[in-house]
Amino acid sequence: MFTTILENIRKTTPLVHCITNYVTVNDVANVLLACGGSPIMADEEKEVEEITSICTALTINIGTLNERTIKSMRKAGEKANELSHPVVLDPVGAGASMLRTKTTFDLLEHIKFTVIRGNISEIKTVYLGSGTTLGVDADISDEVTEENLEESIAFAKRLSERTGAIIAITGAIDIVADNKSAYVIRNGNRMMSKVSGTGCMLTAMIAAFVGANQGQRLLATAAAVCMMGLAGELAYQQVVQANKGTSTLRFSIIDEISKMEAITLNGGAKIEAK
Repeated sequence: MFTTILENIRKTTPLVHCITNYVTVNDVANVLLACGGSPIMADEEKEVEEITSICTALTINIGTLNERTIKSMRKAGEKANELSHPVVLDPVGAGASMLRTKTTFDLLEHIKFTVIRGNISEIKTVYLGSGTTLGVDADISDEVTEENLEESIAFAKRLSERTGAIIAITGAIDIVADNKSAYVIRNGNRMMSKVSGTGCMLTAMIAAFVGANQGQRLLATAAAVCMMGLAGELAYQQVVQANKGTSTLRFSIIDEISKMEAITLNGGAKIEAK
């Protein structure tokens, strides 16, 4: 299912411009290298347009937001749109503060995003303009469950229709949808929630996958989500065998992504088309 997607990434080595969360910036760079892409981190307003011009894709992550980088995000996003480069938004903590929510909507107003990835609370904030986000964790009342899965899929499709973007809702159950089709993904391990940055890493991976597979953007996004979840499962096995903890899990996730071949991803992906 994902063989061509992975081949395209590793053949083309997409260069991804990351304006991202400085808490996780090193992990973001390393996971891009691990999956077959290449990172460049630049958030200075005077150079972001130039950097974006030489890249394949752009990721905008508002996790450590400040007034300086807001201007840089806007400039980079508009330049990427001008060049028809994929742009991925990670609205980290949208709904937790007025600044984050306002910035999210300002970016949505001025930039056409290819993919928007977040937890359910963040994505509901994008849709509704308000939310119950606490820190960067999805409010448990907003959790995607088997019971509300169909409703959540319909919600993701409506938001895709509204924004023109692929919507990736990540959590215990992941949903990747455009306005017509959706994938439900059940890969991952609970221990991943104890490691800072797995979402930031995934957002950057999505940019690389979509950048290398522009004719298959929905499938490429689903492939990235599956790869991160499966890497978490395999990394957890390594942690248990070695009697280690969350720090080992963090590095093992990147290890598993760097080793992952199409046969492993295709065989381990817990994905259902809807």
